[in-house]
Amino acid sequence: MSIVTLGASRVRYETASYFRTPDAVFFTFLFPLIMLGIFTTAFSSSGDVSAGPGTTTISVGAYYLPGMLAAGMLLSGVQNLAVDIAGEKGDGTLKRLGGTPLSPVSYFLGKIGQVFVTGILQAALLLLVAGTLFGIALPTEPSKWLTFAWVFVLGVITSAFLGIALSALPRSGRSATAVVIPIVLILQFISGVYLQFYLLPEWMQNIASIFPLKWMAQGMRAVFLPEDFQTLEVGGTWDLGAVAIALLVWLVIGLVLSRLTFRWIRKDA
Repeated sequence: MSIVTLGASRVRYETASYFRTPDAVFFTFLFPLIMLGIFTTAFSSSGDVSAGPGTTTISVGAYYLPGMLAAGMLLSGVQNLAVDIAGEKGDGTLKRLGGTPLSPVSYFLGKIGQVFVTGILQAALLLLVAGTLFGIALPTEPSKWLTFAWVFVLGVITSAFLGIALSALPRSGRSATAVVIPIVLILQFISGVYLQFYLLPEWMQNIASIFPLKWMAQGMRAVFLPEDFQTLEVGGTWDLGAVAIALLVWLVIGLVLSRLTFRWIRKDA
């Protein structure tokens, strides 16, 4: 079997295994949807959100939707893969796979494919619930959905590679969640997912700008928020060119790190 064929078979296996794991489904697949529901319900009484006097107003749920979509990509890729692969190292799964004809490339393809499948399903569910249950108006312009497509693809691939790379950090499967979840949670708070990014201190915005989640959230805001809201961004524009460059840079960094750090067996094992 070719590398691609093996990778395709791993996609099916990884996706089925993912949905058989209740904690993974809850904390990575349903978590953004639950948070969107909480924020929409908790803050709707404070009124609609606007970029300033005389500008377009939107509901609280519509404002938080882009951030939750970006968080979903990060959770599906970084958190899910980092914890999952660290667990497979700890229970000996990777050691057994290392003794088979499966190459690391096929293994990577399986993991990335699984993140793509679950990420698409998660985004579709978020948009469906947002449009029907929460009454959030979705874009109708094809250009907006084209932007959504490339931000989503770059964000998912980048998150997947970074998740593979981050899996080398925990020393055991049992410590994986304690290592990975705080990192992911902090990034969500400083990158404009749970807090309005323009209200954060400048030094915190600068730190967030180093990492990819800020750019994924900014790209999603460019898709789902009215044009008036771009005045709240750093520089007063969506700056989609910078979004693309930042995600491509992190994609390359993630690819290099994942290939350099991935081992079927830990060196210190």
